[in-house]
Formats: sequence, C-alpha cells, structure tokens
Amino acid sequence: MTRRPSEKSTPPQYPEGWRTGPAWRELDGRAARRRRILGGAGAALAVAVGAVVVVDPGGVRSRIPGDWGRKKETTTVAADTVTLDHPFAGSPAEEYADGAAGIVIPEAAAVGESSKEQVASALKLTKDFLVAANLDPATLRGERPAAALGLIEPGDDLIGKMNASLSKPGKENDPLAFFSRFDPNQVRLVGDIVKTRGRMTFAEREGGVVTVHADYTFVYPLTKKDKKSRQIARTIVRRVLDVEVPDPARFRVEPGKLVVRRHVMDIGNTTCEIHDGFIHPEFPRITRHGDGRDGSERSGPAVDPYDSSRDLGNRHDECGTVTRT
Repeated sequence: MTRRPSEKSTPPQYPEGWRTGPAWRELDGRAARRRRILGGAGAALAVAVGAVVVVDPGGVRSRIPGDWGRKKETTTVAADTVTLDHPFAGSPAEEYADGAAGIVIPEAAAVGESSKEQVASALKLTKDFLVAANLDPATLRGERPAAALGLIEPGDDLIGKMNASLSKPGKENDPLAFFSRFDPNQVRLVGDIVKTRGRMTFAEREGGVVTVHADYTFVYPLTKKDKKSRQIARTIVRRVLDVEVPDPARFRVEPGKLVVRRHVMDIGNTTCEIHDGFIHPEFPRITRHGDGRDGSERSGPAVDPYDSSRDLGNRHDECGTVTRT
C-alpha cells in the first residue's frame, strides 16, 4: 500500500492582495498545490492461517478474509478482522462518522463586518463542496464532479485548472488534487459508507471576506471490481482547504459560490507511479521472505495516515509508506 495533500465574462474584483501572482499561493506566499502520496508498506509478510491471510503493512497487522462460503454464520471472526460486512474493522475509522455526518458545521456567528447569515452561508458552501468532491457517488465512480464544479466562483481561473485536470490528467495536472476518484473498471466501494472525521473553523480577513478553514479525513473501503472478490483495501484521503466567500453585494462575484485559496491533499494507500486521475489502492499480497519488494524505492517517510496532527503545509510531492490502513 502506498501513500501519495456577477457575469461570467467579467473577472471578479477582490480586495488588494486577494491573490498574489499567477499561481495559487498559500497564506505565506508559497505555492499552495501540495500533495503527499503514500504507498503501502514496504515489506509484506503473509502467513496463511486457515482461510485468513495476515499481512503486516509497516508493522500494523490487517486481517483479510478468505472465502467463508455458505457457513459464514458458523465461522468465528476476530473483532479486528476485515470482512465485506465490516470493512473498517481494526482501524480508527470505526469510530468516525458516516459520510456527510462527519462534516460538522460549527455554529455560525457574526465576525467583523460579516453577518451571522453570511458566515452560515460560507460554512454550508464549504461542506457542500467537501461532500460533492469526496462523497458524491458519481464523483467516486470517476464521473465528472459537476456538483463540486458548480460551487466554484465561475470567474476564477481555478475552474480552468479543474477542467484541464479532468480532461487530460497527469502528474502535474491531477484531478486528485481536488476530487476523490476511483477507476470503476478496477475497484468498487464496499457498501455505501465512507467514514469521515475532521474540523472546520471560520474567520474574517481584512476586506470583510469570510474565510473558512477545513481539515477532513475520508476513509474509503474498496474491493476489486469482480463481484466474487473478497479482498479489501482501505484508502485514506486527508484534505486541507482554505476557502473564501466574498460578499456579492461588495464584490463582483456570483452569489452562492466559493473561492478556493489553498488546497492540500494527502492520500494513504495508492499506487504512486500511476497518474491517470484515479486513486489506485494496493491490496494486501502474499509474498515470500527476501523477494526484494521492500518499498526501498520510496523516498518519503513512513507515516500514519490517520494522524491528523501532521502538518501538510510544507510537504511537496513525494511517495512514502503508510504504517497502517
């Protein structure tokens, strides 16, 4: 498993310094498009015990079921055994909320020149975007994320970047920077639940613009497209967003749209070498000692993808190893 963060024709007018230069910037002026891709564990030691395969990704064991057959009800399964019925077993994601319920909006309040209603609108727009970009079934199936795109200020050139990445994805033009997408010809979600946890805060920056900071982790349980497949892989995607919602009464923007000022992603358990616009989870494999597949080609560090305290702001593109999924 690998780990790999007004009128449309009229340009929007924002306060001085709203954007610095042609590239998207972080708040301190550095280029904002950061991502980390985390692969699977370097060494995978597999031991067959009856119908259970035990693999050790970076020192944290995951149990993958074999074919339980028709006698499933008589089979004793350990509490942390991953099955199609319990795809989050043994992971912190068991305690996360289901889907959009995990994106909890803080209570809105007036701040600076912005009213409570303006803050509430900005918070809802941010949640709507996170849901459309990371939880919408069509987006996850690799379809065009129309709902998410429809929430972005149309006068901003980020729309062009998003559309370009979707039409011709590549390493430097990656839709995964914005959207969680899987190749439906290779994998499918196990069930219909994605686990979610994170936090959202708001403030007002100079110029009377509501800003929202969001930091959320999404855990996707996946199996191979083959309906008979019982293998399970979990991919963990963390997204950090800073968005702004300028007041259309003061700025030439469309109501109900947001501006993404900063976006960082961190993906745990995806193949690093493929840049086709999809997340490619790695499934547990049986290997022999000394087969040389120890992940030594990965330059990044081993990290815990569930550790939301990790600072992603200064991370550049790199491929490392996850300690667990």
